[in-house]
Amino acid sequence: MKYVITLNDKKYEVEVEKGQATAVYAGKAEEYSTTPAPAAPVAAPAPAAAPVQAAPAAAPGEGAPVKAPMPGTILDVRCTVGQQVKRGQALFVLEAMKMENEVASPADGVVTSILVTKGASVQTDETIATVA
Repeated sequence: MKYVITLNDKKYEVEVEKGQATAVYAGKAEEYSTTPAPAAPVAAPAPAAAPVQAAPAAAPGEGAPVKAPMPGTILDVRCTVGQQVKRGQALFVLEAMKMENEVASPADGVVTSILVTKGASVQTDETIATVA
């Protein structure tokens, strides 16, 4: 049987017989075997690795949560645990949609926990720190 096959804008005339195929392109014929190649031996599956215990997530400290207002990346952490802060003070710089946004403290108090680091990706309403 003969077939005309187009591959990458080139037309190939292929003649197929049981156990053998001939491809012709630009007057040049090449012979191909159509018998399947012997299967490679299949190695036994490797034993399953022991499950790795994930590090426990940091629990938020006591106080008011500081939440990410939108999804983005933390560009700068401007506070430390134990630092005294005022309501409205910028605690983080969050990059979202190529704009830098300051995330402010929701209340006067002390930063009791910081749950993100510089470069971390955050989602909307994710708690990134707490202020008590």
